[in-house]
Amino acid sequence: MRIEDLRNQRRERREGNRVIIEEPGNRTIIREGNDIIIRHDESERFRRIYGADDVRVERRGAGEEVTIVRRPDGSEIVSVRDENGNLIRRIRREPAGREVVLIENRRSGIGVRPGYGYVEEEVLRLPPPVVRIPREEYIVETERATEADIVEAFTAPPVERVARPYTLDEIRRSQPLRERMRRVDVDTITFEFGSWELRPEQAGSLRVIADGLRQAISRNPNEIFLVEGHTDAVGSDEDNLTLSDRRAETVATILTQQFQIPAENLTTQGYGEQYLKVNTQGPAEENRRVTLRRITPLLQGQNQQ
Repeated sequence: MRIEDLRNQRRERREGNRVIIEEPGNRTIIREGNDIIIRHDESERFRRIYGADDVRVERRGAGEEVTIVRRPDGSEIVSVRDENGNLIRRIRREPAGREVVLIENRRSGIGVRPGYGYVEEEVLRLPPPVVRIPREEYIVETERATEADIVEAFTAPPVERVARPYTLDEIRRSQPLRERMRRVDVDTITFEFGSWELRPEQAGSLRVIADGLRQAISRNPNEIFLVEGHTDAVGSDEDNLTLSDRRAETVATILTQQFQIPAENLTTQGYGEQYLKVNTQGPAEENRRVTLRRITPLLQGQNQQ
């Protein structure tokens, strides 16, 4: 499937000032004024990876939906979503019954905006961090990086103090907050215009990323990494958002299926053309990219490694 096929399958409706566009695969694009975001159900990725036979869905009070994925080792990944489809919590339940909270996406006192998740305005107004390390350490480009460089980026503490634990939605929506963590640009893979698929020969280029992730997760099994998808500036906001979101998911899926990186340690988000690497309004392969960033310290409010 390409972007042209998706356009014909979208369903659009209006709720007050918001335009909501639903796509196949439990993806929703929400536009309100000049603000446009995309949300998706990551349980779909788990289903594809682990198989539908190992996934069950339960309904609980207050409209909550619980998706439970049973892994081959007997552990379970439990994802709790609210009535609007927002992720509330992700838990790993070990065979002995012990539970580890991987993502907590609700904080008391934060209001709910249907379709948006839990947003606190002050997060969006954070100033950019002051980066005191060399650029090549802060933004690691895989084409020139060693495995040690990537491991360092995936295990390093924030470049600036983190004031408190943040929700996943706060992290997804605040660029200055995300920029408190180093990033790894996966410039060894490219996507064709209008596509989110990778050619088979390109998947092998993710091995060095997988090796870095594996080392980081071996040190802390509860690490969470954000896989960010991006596009060039050609095309509509809606097309670019869904392309970028699906590109991020493609990379996360390959990392699990081909390199055995646990799916629950990855979360994905598309940003469309918002953060161009090459400042051009024309087609640019360099902008059709994916980046990875460790976000565990942001979720947990940690300032040390």
